[in-house]
Amino acid sequence: MNDFFQAIVDPDFPLLRYALLMGLLSSAAMGVVGSYVVTRRITYIAAAISHCVLGGIGAAVYCQSVLGWQWFDPLYGALASALLSALLMGFVSLYAKQREDTVISAVWSVGMAVGLLFLSRSPPSVDAMSYLFGSIVLVSQEDLWLVVVLDAVVAAVGVGFYPKFLALCFDEEFAELRGVRPKAYYLLLLCLTALAVVLLMRIVGIILVVALFTLPPAVAGQFARRLWQMMLWAVLFCALFINVGIAVSYRQNLPSGPVIVLLAGGTYLLAAIGKKRFG
Repeated sequence: MNDFFQAIVDPDFPLLRYALLMGLLSSAAMGVVGSYVVTRRITYIAAAISHCVLGGIGAAVYCQSVLGWQWFDPLYGALASALLSALLMGFVSLYAKQREDTVISAVWSVGMAVGLLFLSRSPPSVDAMSYLFGSIVLVSQEDLWLVVVLDAVVAAVGVGFYPKFLALCFDEEFAELRGVRPKAYYLLLLCLTALAVVLLMRIVGIILVVALFTLPPAVAGQFARRLWQMMLWAVLFCALFINVGIAVSYRQNLPSGPVIVLLAGGTYLLAAIGKKRFG
């Protein structure tokens, strides 16, 4: 591991430091939002949002490479498409007469199809695989600053509205009787989920992003008895999985996203088996 630590402190190689810092920052938001997503049982919507992000990424890449809009970073496209798809599916699930699962599947598929079409019209030099499966070691300083802002917003809203979200996750009818507007906070929770998807996109990619929504909180749920405890454990586990995954992938020359997810999945299986056997 000496070469890994030498790469971290190397002043001429800042990308690894950016990657580790991005992982730590994203873990704070993911521990909060992921716990809400798992408790509210909306992981299927989180998965749909993560796949719809490809539409915004493809549009941004096309605008940059073909139209010359250099300011339109793919992260901006991802952010716009994530929020749009979150609100669309939220309104559908709350107000529409259509089957919720059918509409979500349709939005999921259309979002990916739009992104693939835009990418097909972009120069071949654009690496779509880095968006699909993540490329955390390619994080730039500009990406890091955007992540800092998004992370601060997600963490502040997630913690600041904790009593409202707690009521929404466990007893929606009681929350409404107490004056909480469950529909409004449900839409807000979906928007937080969308922001968290964008945070994790660079780490594990849009295909695997739902794994970090579910696995760290799932592991945390084996130890925690309250939601706030689950959040704290999820933050720690998410940071552990990301940073150890980066170290292993760097050492073995493997893609970081799949390594992180496999590490998280293996830990969840061990925790679940251990609780059943010894708990």
